[in-house]
Amino acid sequence: MLTRKQHELLIFIHERLKEAGIPPSFDEMKEALDLASKSGIHRLITALEERGFIRRLPNRARALEVLRLPDSIAPGLGSPKKFSPSVIEGSLGKQQSPAPLRRPQPGNDEAGISVPVMGRIAAGVPIDAIQNQTHSIAVPPGMISGGEHFALEVKGDSMIEAGIFDGDTVVIRHTNSASPGDIVVALVDDEEATLKRFRRKGASIALEAANPAYETRIFPPDRVKVQGRLVGLIRVY
Repeated sequence: MLTRKQHELLIFIHERLKEAGIPPSFDEMKEALDLASKSGIHRLITALEERGFIRRLPNRARALEVLRLPDSIAPGLGSPKKFSPSVIEGSLGKQQSPAPLRRPQPGNDEAGISVPVMGRIAAGVPIDAIQNQTHSIAVPPGMISGGEHFALEVKGDSMIEAGIFDGDTVVIRHTNSASPGDIVVALVDDEEATLKRFRRKGASIALEAANPAYETRIFPPDRVKVQGRLVGLIRVY
């Protein structure tokens, strides 16, 4: 599933291609989405391309092709409906909750508890996240407490001193609050998700890396929403 800004940009590009036959410029995209810089547009385009919604055509300036629209809008490239904001499915957005756990049948406790994997999370500079549910994994029952849980695949190395490496899968308990020192999934500006240690700096919120190569990022509280707290980690060798 796309973030709000990704969704808006995809529809804007699609509509401009239908109307004019050429995609909008980066300046036009920046103005349409009310962003401060073109670097934000570049990140959004890269995320849309990685998720298979658009394609950049080589050796041609401003050459973008819309490959598909979200299924919730229309099959193929039909006319889009009016957009209703919904950032990500499974608690990393504003209203929805993670897919419910599917517990194993009695007598099959060794199989663990099935937890939905909701895409990737950045352990580094925040990246656009999250996709819709990609698959499920079996989690040991002892890792799961009360409440709803989901999993995310880690990309980046900013949490290596906390024992979290690129390629690991983290298990997250859905919650909208955190205590100082908790490792959390934080949504910044309703667009970018990151895995960091939660701190408070006066009235501000600090997202602290566990790698000295990364600086602590400090935000006013209205720019950060806690989406979940780390409860476990799975690593495949």
